[in-house]
Amino acid sequence: MDLLHSQLAALQQKLSFVATDPIDWKFYVQAFSWGVTLFESYLLLRQYPLYSKTSPPEVLADHFDAEAFTKSQNYGKDKAKFSLITGLLKQALDSAMLHYGLYAFAWDMGGRTIAYFGYGSEYEILQSLAFAIVLFVISSIPSIPLSAYQTFVLEEKHGFNKTTPMLFITDLVKSWAIGFVIGMPFLAAFLYVFGWAGDRFVPWLMAFLLAFQIIMVIIYPTVIQPLFNKLSPLKEGELRTRTESLATKLKFPLKHLYEIDGSKRSSHSNAYFFGLPWSKHIVIFDTLIKESKPEEVEAVLAHELGHWYHMHPTKLLCVSQVHIFTILAMFPAFLHAPQFLRAFDFSEAVSVHPPTIVAFLLFQMILSPLEAVIGIALNFLSRQFEWEADRFACEIEERLSAPEMRDMGERLSRALITLHVKNLSTLWVDWLYSAYHHSHPTLTERLKALQAYQSKRDGAAKKEL
Repeated sequence: MDLLHSQLAALQQKLSFVATDPIDWKFYVQAFSWGVTLFESYLLLRQYPLYSKTSPPEVLADHFDAEAFTKSQNYGKDKAKFSLITGLLKQALDSAMLHYGLYAFAWDMGGRTIAYFGYGSEYEILQSLAFAIVLFVISSIPSIPLSAYQTFVLEEKHGFNKTTPMLFITDLVKSWAIGFVIGMPFLAAFLYVFGWAGDRFVPWLMAFLLAFQIIMVIIYPTVIQPLFNKLSPLKEGELRTRTESLATKLKFPLKHLYEIDGSKRSSHSNAYFFGLPWSKHIVIFDTLIKESKPEEVEAVLAHELGHWYHMHPTKLLCVSQVHIFTILAMFPAFLHAPQFLRAFDFSEAVSVHPPTIVAFLLFQMILSPLEAVIGIALNFLSRQFEWEADRFACEIEERLSAPEMRDMGERLSRALITLHVKNLSTLWVDWLYSAYHHSHPTLTERLKALQAYQSKRDGAAKKEL
């Protein structure tokens, strides 16, 4: 542990310029954030012309009729327009908040709020909670009409919306309530660990964040998810039999098998698993069950269990821990730099002893370009995992010595095509746009890879004969 702290101290020494050099941090944040936004707008403009194509990629020509392809193109075009406008609008609002010192205003507002109840500035955690609430309210106001437009205009236009106005409002209130009930204690504990551990907070805070992630894995399906969707045990029948048999053969620790009423809000479909290492739950959207045959849903689940088999969630968790460690390791240099806060219009009285939450929030803004690059790297890693899970589904026959699963790759291909048709997913994708935004390979890429896996397997089988 002493070695770790000595290395962290050496890093802080290298970052000491943060507290000494006269740097216009507000300008850099404005430049960085606008740079990221304009780059994302550029990617959308690269992607947009592809929505004018009149026929699908050759590998998909036999699977998409003219009507389905046209619907997909129109949906993609409308989403791109919405994303371009909202991205620029949100950045303009964020930029205005920064330019006019809204963060300093929110901190002062938080101080006046707790003062009304008889608490002074020495109660930093309490003022930090009030600060977070003020910022949340201010930032939520413009997002509500945008969310409503997306749900009741864009999604409605293309036949996906199932949300009623009352359900929209109810979901909004529930999400705010959950954010308050979970977010406020989390933030208070987060700041307490900072204060308690002092300059040696990095390992303690990482342990706290990891524990929180594990707790959320436990309470999300049992407490939070039921507030929004109904999870019912999957009915007896072919699909349940196939799923339980597959889980048993793979020794997947399946505890519950659910059907979720995703159609309550949208006609999009999906399937996923969650849980602790010794107790897993599989959730299948009712829309997926309705639109696909049981053997095709089984293939989708074989892909999902491929993620479990290759420990992809665990690997991503480890990567995220390294990411978090890097951020926390650099943070003290900004926490102990009064002029850093002064650059964002905070008073000298506040800047002399920078509030942890304020310094951390502004520090995150400084990292925005780096986070964009890290996002591309994580997308690349995620796509590699998707290839591996697809290959697992194709090779499941050999792994389980189950001849009845020989066509699993073909079934997965059919299921993916059905999902893309029903979800009106984009078929023509610009490579750079995909690298930045997509955690999954495109449908064309996945189908070609599945065909290659199957051809290689069939070729090996012929050689053995």
